[in-house]
Amino acid sequence: MAVSTAHELKTLCLREPTLTLAVAESMTGGRVQSVITAVSGASGFFLGGLTAYTLDQKVRHLGVKRGPAARVNAVSAEVAAQMARGAARLFGADVAVATTGYAEPSPAQGVEEPFAQWAIAHRITARRCHIVTGRVVCPGMTRNDAQQCVADAVIAELVAYLRSV
Repeated sequence: MAVSTAHELKTLCLREPTLTLAVAESMTGGRVQSVITAVSGASGFFLGGLTAYTLDQKVRHLGVKRGPAARVNAVSAEVAAQMARGAARLFGADVAVATTGYAEPSPAQGVEEPFAQWAIAHRITARRCHIVTGRVVCPGMTRNDAQQCVADAVIAELVAYLRSV
């Protein structure tokens, strides 16, 4: 499914007006970028991505606000939105997508099942983005399966969004 969805992503980005894409990942550890770049011709729309796994890197490279992010262990819809906005800004992309979450249960954080928050930032002007956010829950999945499930779900959400604009 991911490959055919990624092919549709390419088609949607390359239609007129063309759109460029960037990615900011945490929980998915580069899997979203891997799905996108597996498609021949991805360089026609994909500008690049960043895996920012720690809060320090999210703050440094993506402009995530440290205080609020620290209070939620860098996992929330708002953190995902800040990451997506930051990726759009960093790469100069029209659209950016971001993931942050837990690839496995974390009892210390009260997390019983893997899940991720994701966001899409679509730049409307140089200073304004339209933001869409969501959540993917991966009950009973292993770490690797949860990471791939979220990557596939985020690509599908991005395709659905681009179909609607």
